[in-house]
Amino acid sequence: MAFGATGRVPYRVRMASTTAWQALTSRRFLLTGWPWRAIGYLAGGAAAGCASLLVLLPVFLLGTVGSVVLVGIPVLVALGLCGVPLGVFERWRLRMVDRRPAPDGHARPERPGVRAWAVFRYREQATWRELAYALLMTTVLWVFDLSALVMALIVPCALLSAPYAQSFADPGDDRIQVMKVVSVSSAAEAWALVPAGLLLLPVAAYALTVAAAARGALARVLLTGRERELGRRLAAVTRSRAELVDAFEVERRRIERDLHDGAQQRLVALTMTLGLAGISTGDEASALVERAHRESRLVLDELRRLIRGVHPGVLSDRGLRAAVEDAADCSPVPVDVTLDLPGRLPRTLESTAYFVVSEALANVARHSGAGRAEVRGRVEDGVLALEVRDDGVGGADPAAGTGLAGLAVRVAAVDGRLSLTSPPQGPTVLRVELPWIQAAPSG
Repeated sequence: MAFGATGRVPYRVRMASTTAWQALTSRRFLLTGWPWRAIGYLAGGAAAGCASLLVLLPVFLLGTVGSVVLVGIPVLVALGLCGVPLGVFERWRLRMVDRRPAPDGHARPERPGVRAWAVFRYREQATWRELAYALLMTTVLWVFDLSALVMALIVPCALLSAPYAQSFADPGDDRIQVMKVVSVSSAAEAWALVPAGLLLLPVAAYALTVAAAARGALARVLLTGRERELGRRLAAVTRSRAELVDAFEVERRRIERDLHDGAQQRLVALTMTLGLAGISTGDEASALVERAHRESRLVLDELRRLIRGVHPGVLSDRGLRAAVEDAADCSPVPVDVTLDLPGRLPRTLESTAYFVVSEALANVARHSGAGRAEVRGRVEDGVLALEVRDDGVGGADPAAGTGLAGLAVRVAAVDGRLSLTSPPQGPTVLRVELPWIQAAPSG
């Protein structure tokens, strides 16, 4: 299928468990690396915050004292921009608990030079948000990170280390206190605490991940460029709508051309044939009427094909599953269809999904050299996920004019996402995710 390049086209698909919050809902959470990522994020936050305090506090005191004789004013001015490099570091560190992109919200200065850069940064909202985060980081957040680590791990670690602590007890009085609460007087009692420590480790893993996720959510609110992101989304929507208008115009011209070159010509021929039949008699009239009958059938077939290309009746009457199965039956390449759908979907969603599958199967037939294809789809987490796979030669190129751009525009119009994998020698996999808000079913 000639959709993709040798890798992925630049239309991203939402990954599973992209944030710590999503990971918490997984049944295999404890077997993944998310608990360790949470521990690393909190430990890194405690270390970074403590280091920032040790660096920024003396600089602030120096600037405050020096401002009496005006020497410290440049220091305080420079200190106001301390959140910019810290923001860069924290956005990079945020990927440990949140894999989503974290734009910085800064724009490029209009003029070169350090002074122009500093003036430009001071005028940006992102700079002040980063400064607020820097103040929180050096005063509150690193304490929160350290406290969360200590409070979650101290009890299970103390219970697990009880046998080790017991081995150092005084031979005359081998009684020890675990966390000043539990009294242990023998090695057997110490080892009895180990299972309790093991049972508390999963609780600590969940607690630390919740703390890290909350901490990461605060960092994202303060450090990501929401205005810029909204601007990019608005620009993308505007561009998508313009492309969609162009696509509709192309489709309108195609329909007009098909009507002119196909159905209209046959209707003209049918009219002329009926006119001749009206002035003829006998066998000649009968032959002309029979010819007109054949022309009328051809016109009807032509119109049915044209209407089917615009919107198939089976999609309106019976829904997406039946329409996809019908498209698969018409494909010259054998196609397996597996769709797990909760009944009828909204009209726009059904139409977009159908034309994505239809265009994908058309490309499979024309370009892939595949012996078999597969269409799979299901609704998961409020998203209709569709996947078209073939066992063809792969190495597809989206720049070859095979319809990927049109599909991307159609998918973007409903705020969906499209991705393609097509390595050399195959297989080629087209995946589309269309957001679905539960609504009254169509039809």
